[in-house]
Amino acid sequence: MSPRADAVRNRRKIMAAAAQVFAAHGPEASTEQVAAQAGVAIGTVFRHFPTKADLLRALMKDLLADVTAELAAPDTDLFTFFARLVRESAAKRSIIFATVDLDTQLRSLTDGIAALLRRAQDAGQVRPEVRVDEILALLSSTCQGAMRGGWDEDLQSRTLAIVFAGLARSPTPHLNGPK
Repeated sequence: MSPRADAVRNRRKIMAAAAQVFAAHGPEASTEQVAAQAGVAIGTVFRHFPTKADLLRALMKDLLADVTAELAAPDTDLFTFFARLVRESAAKRSIIFATVDLDTQLRSLTDGIAALLRRAQDAGQVRPEVRVDEILALLSSTCQGAMRGGWDEDLQSRTLAIVFAGLARSPTPHLNGPK
């Protein structure tokens, strides 16, 4: 038996509201704030997500599914993906902090990043000795920095330029210092 249309609609509204509320107010935001933003009663939120942790896990699962789907797109490149994930981390910092057991999604994410790295190396954009675990470490630490807040677009751009210059097969001229 499939869920009722109003239940599906309410879940979507709750998820959209939760993403906004937690991004704006951090993990301290309440489920009451989510319910108000979604325009539903708090009981409706709890019917779908018995705890705030359940709601955060659902948001993280959706976020990882979206990120993994982007990795599969043939026009996705490593640098664009990396930059977008850093922007997402800055915007959705509280969602990323959710403790989630998502081994399958994380494995898919790692496999997708490995494929992007191979494509970038084959195209001569990334040094051949760079490994996927190094990309994951750089991505993780850069996203953690973005989640701390205060990362405006200028700081993001400058930080990404430094990271990308370090990955590039030939260094970016403006980051090499004086001649």
